[in-house]
Amino acid sequence: MYQTQRQTTRPQITAHLAQTMTLLTKAVEELNEEIEKELAANPALELNEELHCPMCNRIIPRNGFCTYCTKPKSMSADETVVFISLRNDFISRSDNYDEDMQDEQMAVMVEELPAIILRQIASELKIEDRPIAAYLLNQLNEDGLLLINFEELTTYFHVPMERIKKVQNLIQHADPLGVGSSTPQEALLIQVEVLSEQRNIPSAVKEIILNGFSLLIHENYREITKKLKISQDAVKSAVEFIRENLNPFPTRANWGNERQPDSFGKNVYLQPDVFISHLNNDEKNPLMVEIIMPVRGTLQLNPVFKEGMKQAEGNVREEMKEDLEKASLFIKCLQQRNNTMQRLLERMVNSQKKYILHGEKYLKSITRAELAKELGVHESTISRAVANKSVKLPNGEIVPLAKFFERNLNIRAMIHEIINKESKPLSDTQIMEMLKKQGINIARRTVAKYRSMDGVLPAHMRKNK
Repeated sequence: MYQTQRQTTRPQITAHLAQTMTLLTKAVEELNEEIEKELAANPALELNEELHCPMCNRIIPRNGFCTYCTKPKSMSADETVVFISLRNDFISRSDNYDEDMQDEQMAVMVEELPAIILRQIASELKIEDRPIAAYLLNQLNEDGLLLINFEELTTYFHVPMERIKKVQNLIQHADPLGVGSSTPQEALLIQVEVLSEQRNIPSAVKEIILNGFSLLIHENYREITKKLKISQDAVKSAVEFIRENLNPFPTRANWGNERQPDSFGKNVYLQPDVFISHLNNDEKNPLMVEIIMPVRGTLQLNPVFKEGMKQAEGNVREEMKEDLEKASLFIKCLQQRNNTMQRLLERMVNSQKKYILHGEKYLKSITRAELAKELGVHESTISRAVANKSVKLPNGEIVPLAKFFERNLNIRAMIHEIINKESKPLSDTQIMEMLKKQGINIARRTVAKYRSMDGVLPAHMRKNK
């Protein structure tokens, strides 16, 4: 009896989870293609032109939104309304919209990882070492690690090992921290080194990475306490810090198998997945967060198909039943995707409201792991929801959703602000000291790295104002 129950329910649960995760990863245009493909392939699924709110199922006007789900509790600027919007004309058009300029206005290009890193280390990289850096960067694997024979490189470039290792070290201290390391353990140690300049780190962190790494990877925390003679509380504190702040695979989104295409891929954002604006374009009014569902209608099971299945027999009935189950599953998975996106955006927008309204300087440091814990979901769910998505901010700028998680963006903005206000060129050391007065403790080379990331020249190459 129990065996039969497991066999009938587990495949459905697995299929539901798998399809929901797949739909969650898709950006708005890809989602539109997936819906059209399902409608064309499955006769049990149909698009009803009558519009129902994806959140409360109320009927909504064809040229409007759900008056119930989009109604703010108050007209305060502190209020935020997050809702799912049914429309396929999701390009935001102004009165002077130019069709020929669409791609230029709506596209946000994402550089490839080697180019991003090379720009960061350019100011500290000797001209004669550029070929070495270019070679190393093009050998990075999908995890951001360098699994190459360094001894062979000394022969190839006719340089000592020390010189190649210096170039590697520059790469390792670029963002994402630890990229270009030879092992996951080495990547973690680089991250600990840099973070220790900015904040206090639990005392057991470095020792666990150095002497208990294999146990850490396999989550064998009890053995760590025995082997390293560290208290359980110290191990727990260290492990929490490692999981929330470090990553042995620098270009992965998390410790699992999901990559992080949203930060270092070749994506092009043609259409925003989310629009954030003030109600009636008045800054004194609440923020409206519109999550696009790219259909003009309501997906539903085909009533004629359901009636026809009752009269069918044999294999035909079984095939029709299978189509009906697939259609029902697809609708449920879309609903689950919408629910996840709504919860995610509500939390993110409320957390990053100052950044949304006032710019990068006000971006808070928040990780996918922290957000996953707050929402009660797995970190990979957050990574999928963020991947490949973009947001149109109230100022008209379109940014990757992943930008909400960039930890150094606010510091980079502060450095940029300091440089813009300088009466004479300030050295990186002077900028470092000014940041310390504002409570930001970072090393001089970190200032140099962030400055290079934004294409700002060093002090001796900047002109006096």
